[in-house]
Amino acid sequence: MNPPHGAGSPRHDGGRSRWSRFSCWLECVCVVTFDLELGQAVELMFPPDVKLTEKEKTSICYLSFPDSYSGCLGDTQFSFRLRQSVGRISSRFKDDVYNQDAPVTLQREASHFFGYVYFRQVKDVSVKRGYFQKSLVLVSRLPYTHLFHSLLQIIAPEFFEKLEPCLEAVCNEIDQWPSPTPGLTLNLPVMGVALQNVLPAPTLLPTLHELDLFKSFQSLLIHLQMLWELTLLGEPLVVMAPSPNVSSETVLALVSSISPLKFCCDFRPYFTIHDSEFREYTTRTQAPPNVLLGVTNPFFIKTFQSWPHIIRLGDVTTTGDLPKQVKVKKLSKLKILDTKPGIYTSYKTFLHKDKILIKRLLKGIQRKRPSEVQSAILRRHLLELTQSFIIPLERYMASLMPLQRSVTPWKTPPLIRPFSQDEFMSTLDHTGPQLTSLLKGDWTGLYRKFFRSPNFDGWYRHRHKEMSQKLESLHLEIICDADLIGWTKDKSEVEIVDLILKLREKLNKAQRQQLQLKDGVLEKLDSFVNSIIRTLPEDLHTVLRPHETI
Repeated sequence: MNPPHGAGSPRHDGGRSRWSRFSCWLECVCVVTFDLELGQAVELMFPPDVKLTEKEKTSICYLSFPDSYSGCLGDTQFSFRLRQSVGRISSRFKDDVYNQDAPVTLQREASHFFGYVYFRQVKDVSVKRGYFQKSLVLVSRLPYTHLFHSLLQIIAPEFFEKLEPCLEAVCNEIDQWPSPTPGLTLNLPVMGVALQNVLPAPTLLPTLHELDLFKSFQSLLIHLQMLWELTLLGEPLVVMAPSPNVSSETVLALVSSISPLKFCCDFRPYFTIHDSEFREYTTRTQAPPNVLLGVTNPFFIKTFQSWPHIIRLGDVTTTGDLPKQVKVKKLSKLKILDTKPGIYTSYKTFLHKDKILIKRLLKGIQRKRPSEVQSAILRRHLLELTQSFIIPLERYMASLMPLQRSVTPWKTPPLIRPFSQDEFMSTLDHTGPQLTSLLKGDWTGLYRKFFRSPNFDGWYRHRHKEMSQKLESLHLEIICDADLIGWTKDKSEVEIVDLILKLREKLNKAQRQQLQLKDGVLEKLDSFVNSIIRTLPEDLHTVLRPHETI
């Protein structure tokens, strides 16, 4: 592809560099085609100067085509998630303001790319293989599944007809979009259609990321409790599906089932034998990793026989009848290459099924209730279930925070108390999930197993970081309100210099972490530091000046 005018070199529009807004949404757009000699190959990439490693390009090629093309005539949409190359640094997002305000489940990925694929396969006698096979792929760090697949539905049919010029025009339009901003309704014009995520518009997107949960779970409804627990606990889980769209939708639905809790394990909506992590995830010399994989190649039946939990899905027919519910089967059944759909596991749920919910959803199928309504019922149930589980943890975590009155301007703030599992368990009788959930079962056992999962570790680290920053902000605000000038009057130069250095360190840290502070705190403290420096002997100015960064 020849670079468009100005591509590959910075261009400034009102102080904005070329492709800066585009890169807030997408890493790049790729066109992957099938070459008789090379196999899958990147035919086109935009912007032309995008920095992807050869390993990343190769992975995108393999992940952009279904494992088996025979059953994918026509158009197919699916998603993948790709680990970026080791050592790759994305300085653009080092201080990501977006991630500070975004919910944890919608934050920009630092070490992975998402791929959103629109694959077309149609008969074409002019091609040696007899088929036109091409994929249009949006590569992004944002988990905006619904938005990007909706965008592909608009641009892909036009692209396959007009090819390169169309793609360049679309990328230029995306480069005019405002940056993604949590809490704001954005107008995103593309090819004459305005995508909006709240207000009525030609194309209304009520959500950026949510999938049709009911569609993904319709053959698994009676096992919802098991699926939620396996995901919550980050258990090694493989979804074997007949196509990449069923695979990716099911994996992403599982990940979203524990929202607003972030799924902190690795997950691959669509995983192939060509993936660079294939050997890592299929070795039999160690226990399976905490990862959620979606696969379509029958080869994986044998490869994953040692995994503790396998969901095998068949084609779901939507004729208006009740979808056939898969059964729970013993793992040993998979050894004879059983091709029947089922959940192959020996896992026993800690909590009982919600039979009322299942009856309500099954009755909705009989009454032909719209899928959007079924999904809303399902999503609300899963949200309330996750919140019932997480609220006692949040309440206990908040109790570990030092009292505000214990924070004084002249001392290092007290530490957050360590998390004690036994102490937390002792709170459950009075503040446990039974207060907000009607589900019965062994909640205590579920918590104990959760404490050993990557999801607990990720949640705890995130909450501890938030609380530490809040403590740091509170300390700075208390220092700001203190009589700093009065404190210095009877202090030696050594003590004053020590205070200045500590304050500068705290101010620099506050800027790096972009702490949420009351208006004027940083400016007032910086002004105080500079005014005190001016009262000190001249020889100390040169000592303190290198530390001035604010």
